[in-house]
Amino acid sequence: MDFPQRFSNLPAYAFPRLRALLDPLPAGGEPIAMTIGEPKHAMPAFVGEVLAANLQGFNRYPANDGTEPLLTAISGWLKRRYGVTIANDRLITANGTREALFNAAVALSPETKNGQRPVILTPNPFYQVYAIAALSVGAEPVYIPATAATGHLPDYTALPPALLDRVTIAYLCSPANPQGAVASADYWAELLALAEKHDFRVFADECYAEIYRDTPPPGILEVAARIGADPERVVSFHSLSKRSNLPGLRSGFVAAGPQSMKAIRQLRAYAGAPLPDPLQAVAAAVWSDEAHVAESRALYQRKYRIADEIFGGLNAYMPPEAGFFLWLPVADGEQATVKLWQETGVRVLPGAYLSREVGGENPGAGYIRVALVASEDETRRGLTLLRNCLYA
Repeated sequence: MDFPQRFSNLPAYAFPRLRALLDPLPAGGEPIAMTIGEPKHAMPAFVGEVLAANLQGFNRYPANDGTEPLLTAISGWLKRRYGVTIANDRLITANGTREALFNAAVALSPETKNGQRPVILTPNPFYQVYAIAALSVGAEPVYIPATAATGHLPDYTALPPALLDRVTIAYLCSPANPQGAVASADYWAELLALAEKHDFRVFADECYAEIYRDTPPPGILEVAARIGADPERVVSFHSLSKRSNLPGLRSGFVAAGPQSMKAIRQLRAYAGAPLPDPLQAVAAAVWSDEAHVAESRALYQRKYRIADEIFGGLNAYMPPEAGFFLWLPVADGEQATVKLWQETGVRVLPGAYLSREVGGENPGAGYIRVALVASEDETRRGLTLLRNCLYA
């Protein structure tokens, strides 16, 4: 029996690959997990109460596009956060944004572009679902380096016009995973102008938008509204996983132009898995509350200060602007990960596992990604062990 060839050259996913690397080796101390971006802060205290009050909703099929209360809560949050008015019919709920980032590409990327195989642009390093989405729709994934030389964001404007004319989708994560770089309003505006010139959509993965140091990162929706960009150029993705410490709720949303959303909703009617109504009720309450977000953000800001204190003397240390990862330079990411595990028990992720080799170079090979999701005490202990082991 044959299997699809379009996925045949995929590397093992990052975390099974990490387990294969480290699990056969003894830990050099009490294990400290700083690998996966799974928030450990307290979820909103009212979640259980809202869920209990809506349990009867499990006895019916859920609203496919989202309940009106949830869509209204999301629209209200977009108005408060970005100052934009997005009608409910331009929104759809999602089981977290990973499935949305994938399925929106299936709904919106055409089979050909200007008579050629389409291209989907992705930063490198990147969230791995971008590449799978490209391969699934028959597009060519093109990995654009997002390194220190480019401010840890991809420079799509430098690409050849002939390539850009084949682009159907350009993914951009801001704040960036793993580097924590933030796309400025000017960056978004230039990217939207490029999308208009070469007729493609920008998929803005903004899942870390509520975790930042001092200044809220600008969002693509507010920039698009300010410059009068075509709404059909913009598809924005947000999630409660990071904002509200609810990765297990699997709740996010997509905002897009009217025609794009019509296509997304049509596909989901056939192939989607809508969020159960009781969980949609929880999500509506969570999007409507800001107090828990501010409390969680303050915890991350304290952990930024811990990281700055511990690594501040390193010339190569880049304090993240936002998000909850450190992107730390090392000679070799895999070797550093093994050394750290065997000597201290601290578990991190090699940067190469989040990147692809292009032209013989992997832009993540000389980095490790460290998640600042544990308690302050454990974060301080883990980072101190890491500093002493790898940078002494």
